Amino acid sequence: MARPKSKTKKILFAVEIIVLLLFIGGLYVYGQLNSKLDKINQPVLDDSKIKVNQEVQDSIDSQESTLTGYTTYALFGIDHRDKNTALGGENSDTIIIASVNNDTKDVKLVSVYRDTLLNLGNDTYSKANAAYAYGEAEQAITMLNTNLDLNISEYATVNFNALTTIIDDLGGLDMDMSYAEIVHMNNYCVETSEETGKDYTPIELPDRPDDIEAVQYHYHLNGVQATSYCRIRYTASLDMGRTERQRRVIQMIVSKAKSAGLGKIFKIMDDVFPMVTTSMTKDEILQLLPTLIGYSVDDTTGFPTSYKFSNVKGSIIVPTTLETNVIELHKFLYGDEAYTPSATVKANSEKILEIVGGESSLDDKQATVEENTTNDTVIFEKNGSGWSDTSSDYGSDNDSSGGGDYSGDETDNSGGSSSGGGDYSNDGSDNSGDDSSGGGDYEGPTTPEPDYGGDDNGGGDTGGDESGGGDTGGDESGGGDIVDEGSGDDSGAAAEATGTPDAA
Repeated sequence: MARPKSKTKKILFAVEIIVLLLFIGGLYVYGQLNSKLDKINQPVLDDSKIKVNQEVQDSIDSQESTLTGYTTYALFGIDHRDKNTALGGENSDTIIIASVNNDTKDVKLVSVYRDTLLNLGNDTYSKANAAYAYGEAEQAITMLNTNLDLNISEYATVNFNALTTIIDDLGGLDMDMSYAEIVHMNNYCVETSEETGKDYTPIELPDRPDDIEAVQYHYHLNGVQATSYCRIRYTASLDMGRTERQRRVIQMIVSKAKSAGLGKIFKIMDDVFPMVTTSMTKDEILQLLPTLIGYSVDDTTGFPTSYKFSNVKGSIIVPTTLETNVIELHKFLYGDEAYTPSATVKANSEKILEIVGGESSLDDKQATVEENTTNDTVIFEKNGSGWSDTSSDYGSDNDSSGGGDYSGDETDNSGGSSSGGGDYSNDGSDNSGDDSSGGGDYEGPTTPEPDYGGDDNGGGDTGGDESGGGDTGGDESGGGDIVDEGSGDDSGAAAEATGTPDAA
């Protein structure tokens, strides 16, 4: 029996209304996205300044390279306090390579350790984070492409204020932490709060456990706290742990953003996009957004995977060797089990070892040196007889340039100049003179780092504030003991810290 025409017409009309509403809604969303993308800083990259190794380009042109099945991006984190006076720009103290599988939509992240000795892309050798200061995004991308046999042309740069904002807009993150991380996070919160103008509540320390590095506490962190967590590099894992924390937070942000409502996503765009600089055009971003929901950030690691330390000047991470590390990198990022590095990578690998005096001269740990004996800038250029440190030719860098991940003067486990905080007073294997006793104060310069002595109720060189935390002892050149940071007001986790953590 035929369906009555009137009823059929009603159904068709209802479907048309739904389609119309969806169309209007789509136009609204598109319009909102389009207007919000105008807030992103989109400078035009000078492609002529971005280099790709010839063998890599040839393999891409011939469609033989595994890179063609992926899109690779460079993500840079800039700390505006981290001015490299020797080079005239800001260091990129966070360097992350993101590879996106074009078919599966899987994302892999690799953090390049900032103190890794690499060719900046112009036969000048320095720490990887100096490339951005040397020639901004173009130079930093070139550094990654030429040392790692990559073909990156797109990038995004943010500062840690953007990270704080997006975490707050998402409602914070639930984080598992160690006792050592709680202490250092509270300490970093002082400056993060001042820099971002955002509030936080210090976490009250639990009783000090026997193993301060064991992850056994769970907290809900707001933007200031989670950003400070990402900046920690004073635990036994040094910068390797810091970059792992950063990648963990990125994974959590991606996961939480997927379940956020459209209104919350629009707010994030409004708040965060003005803090983002990227080479991607609006059209490219709009085309990418619909598929983001299908992306998953599963695997992350750091680069180099095999490394030692050189103390030719301060402390530098040296790949052992660059060539073998690049093979492992391509296996991880692109699933290439039989990658052969280019001649450029092989040459850079040899030059790096030449600069540091050969692999036999490298150390498994960083040697302790007297503080204030070196500055943060390390620049190697070839003279008539070989490679020499020409940092002095560029001027001193003993200001707020940000010390190494291991100490203020980039030398291992001692304090440093005002360019950064010392990390460990011993060999970097724990966070105090004696891990079991809570002794051994940090020798840190501008940040009064804790020795984890005492417990929540007192001890150490702390005074009192409204939460029982109190002022930290020490002056700018040496940190007092932070024993109870308490749960005081929003002015600082270390109560009234007398110093400032070095650039993250």
